[in-house]
Amino acid sequence: MIVADKKREQIIDGAIKRFIHFGIGKTTMNDIAEDLSVSKPSLYYYFPDKKHLIVGVIERVFNDFFELIKKKYNPDLPIEEILFNTIDVRNTFFQKYYMLRITEGIPDLLNDEVIKGKLQTLKQSEKDFFAEIFSLAKEKKEIEHDDTGHIAELYLESLMGLCTMCIMETGKDLFPDKKALNKMTMKQKNLTTIFVRGLRCAD
Repeated sequence: MIVADKKREQIIDGAIKRFIHFGIGKTTMNDIAEDLSVSKPSLYYYFPDKKHLIVGVIERVFNDFFELIKKKYNPDLPIEEILFNTIDVRNTFFQKYYMLRITEGIPDLLNDEVIKGKLQTLKQSEKDFFAEIFSLAKEKKEIEHDDTGHIAELYLESLMGLCTMCIMETGKDLFPDKKALNKMTMKQKNLTTIFVRGLRCAD
């Protein structure tokens, strides 16, 4: 079992490297098998098709993201500083895994029920985590809003919107340079300051 798990993780590692370099749409299962010097039957034993491999990659990236974001989480800090720290982690992953935008080159991928369900589950996990952050801030009387799940959803979708704007301004086929990433981060932190101030004034 341990050997099988290790082999599966090696395949995911190889897929991530290939996806980052060439993009998901231009990568085939044959490419990954050749990169790893494994037989196609062995590859298909762990992942019956590319869709299941993509799901494995998505899970790995999000698990790594959550592990780091929770490691950086310090509940004793003011909420604004906590959110700034999460932005820094999010944007580290945004930069590192930029080429893993799963709609690139595969326009129908988000219509797949397996992948759509996985993304919804992961999005909900992130929303729940941020709801906990806002709930703690409410307990500490840093904010006055009751529906922490709703504000967590609004906050995350606002951050995602700024990420989308960064991609649009850069050009979908280009990698955002340091200046563009810094600009996006600054906008997200400015948004956070305004967002938190608004919650402090909530009726």
